[in-house]
Amino acid sequence: MKQTLETAGLPKLIFHGDIHKVWVNDEKEIHCDTIIISTGASAKYLGLDSEQKYLKLGGGVSACAVCDGFFYRNQEVVIVGAGDSACEEAHYLSKLCKKVTMLVRRDEFRASKIMASRVKNTPNIEILFNTETEEVLGDGQVVTGVRVVNNQTNEKHDIPATGFFVAIGHKPNTDIFKDYLELDETGYIVNAKPGTSKTNVEGVFVSGDAADHVYRQAITAAGTGCMAALDAERYLAAKDSTFEVSTSTYN
Repeated sequence: MKQTLETAGLPKLIFHGDIHKVWVNDEKEIHCDTIIISTGASAKYLGLDSEQKYLKLGGGVSACAVCDGFFYRNQEVVIVGAGDSACEEAHYLSKLCKKVTMLVRRDEFRASKIMASRVKNTPNIEILFNTETEEVLGDGQVVTGVRVVNNQTNEKHDIPATGFFVAIGHKPNTDIFKDYLELDETGYIVNAKPGTSKTNVEGVFVSGDAADHVYRQAITAAGTGCMAALDAERYLAAKDSTFEVSTSTYN
């Protein structure tokens, strides 16, 4: 069976044998001995029109508290999420912001007990359970508040805030590789050998957030990019050495 994969907006590819093939825009065909995958991961958002509006404007919507929290020092912010990452980001924001309001869709956290306890015991974090975001409010340029609804009583109210943080997870951009590479249950590429950038396919390496579901920072992605480059170089050098030995033996 011919193993090719094509998804909307992404190139086709074949990872088979010593030479890997990639097609760009269904036009340019590239043959290579090694490939480094650096497709990253995309933050999940709620999908509200108002959320997307202020996200595109850069006016107060973010999916990374560590990246953007500094800009909201001594201000009031809202964060959506219920897992360990959401609790970690809420706790981080509490050190910078005057008040953090945490919206949890269910009546309990999905986070570990220790992380949930940490946010519950932080004085300037208010937790609203059974609460969902209806609209991100703003003046057309920046966020000014969040309209929420209690999914048990249908009661609505507005929360004043200058920042709206979404911490409901990330989706790795790896769908195109699923027929070739080993992925974990959430789609992150699995390192075939811990401590390296190697995948389960010879000559294919991965760096950055396509494999990293823990740190997800530019500096760690750059570090694994360097690892992948070195691993690829060593792989090519080993191939050249094998070729030279086999050629000299034949002669």
